[in-house]
Amino acid sequence: MISKNKIKLIRSLELKKYRKESRLFVAEGHKLVEDLLPAFECAYLAASEEWLDKHKALTGNLRAKGTEVTGVSPEELRRASLQQHPQDVLALFRQRTETAPPSEIAAQSLCLALDGVQDPGNVGTIVRLADWFGIAHIFCSPDTADIYNPKTIQATMGALARVHVHYLRLADALAELPPHIPVYGTFLDGKDLYAQPLTPNGIIVMGNEGNGISPEVSASIGRRLHIPNYPAGCPTSESLNVAVATAVVCAEFRRQSRK
Repeated sequence: MISKNKIKLIRSLELKKYRKESRLFVAEGHKLVEDLLPAFECAYLAASEEWLDKHKALTGNLRAKGTEVTGVSPEELRRASLQQHPQDVLALFRQRTETAPPSEIAAQSLCLALDGVQDPGNVGTIVRLADWFGIAHIFCSPDTADIYNPKTIQATMGALARVHVHYLRLADALAELPPHIPVYGTFLDGKDLYAQPLTPNGIIVMGNEGNGISPEVSASIGRRLHIPNYPAGCPTSESLNVAVATAVVCAEFRRQSRK
């Protein structure tokens, strides 16, 4: 049974204020919870008896570590859930603290940076894309949507287990990078993505859904890219969704790295 206090805690985590205070976040659904369990410390788990029966070894390990594991009815899950259609398991995880500086990571690998991307669904989808394309680190400006927002967590589909998301003063961090680390960004006046040589390391900056990349961050971008529409010169949509644009850009970086 889930206590009233536990339900109150779970539902409070819809708000960033309480996520920040408690250092907890909510994940729901068997795939998401099972993907996150190896990567995050689980503070609480509530599941149907059927789910618990299928995962006796897993829940036994959790209990041995001191995690509270509770069997619940579908109605109890419905009362606690933040989802419109609750699934068979819900968990509270402790947030990770990410502190690695961009200069150390981007010198050796390809990274993403998000400048004011405010839609939780877009941020979660970009984390999932990063996972698909083997990008293990994303650097975010403070005004980018919170990675631990329940909507963001659900949109990652478990990719957060393998992708590390860092929040920092993005403009300052990019300005402090050594000159040998390439910084790319997408702009309407950039050079054709498909005609440029792209490196297997560096940082790709993606901007705000409506305003693009901020002037402060743009100042540190040495390689401006553009995704051309097809056919050239024809009327087209004003822009691409930021998650779609990220997929296109990452795919071209990885295509070139396979040559």
